[in-house]
Amino acid sequence: MNDTEFIERNQKVVEEFRANRGKVPGWAPLILITTKGAKSGQERIYPLMSVPYGDTYLAVASKGGSPKHPLWYHNLMAHPDITIEVGSEKFPARARLLSGDERAQAFAKAISVFPPYGEYQKKTAREIPVFLLERI
Repeated sequence: MNDTEFIERNQKVVEEFRANRGKVPGWAPLILITTKGAKSGQERIYPLMSVPYGDTYLAVASKGGSPKHPLWYHNLMAHPDITIEVGSEKFPARARLLSGDERAQAFAKAISVFPPYGEYQKKTAREIPVFLLERI
């Protein structure tokens, strides 16, 4: 799937998420993150797997084990202040890239929520980035 097809699919998922108070039929639980484009500064909305982590959420930049980071990774690196939607709730948050033991613990939690993350890591030479999304 190229980036344009990916964006079009995401738009449909976002519409379903909002129309159904956070539920998307046929999908695992999701959250939406609203970011600013790294280069354009334009608002971008991405559906991500819901990975609760205490009273925060994790964003796992797996892109299915692709050799490249997902588009939203670059947005979070450039503009870490985001908006999160969970169900019908919407709140501001800040993304922080995790490293070392903190990342390892968080990634283990992500795998327990969504086991394919472990397989995705095996498919790629890059370390899959994990962000902590903390409510502001």
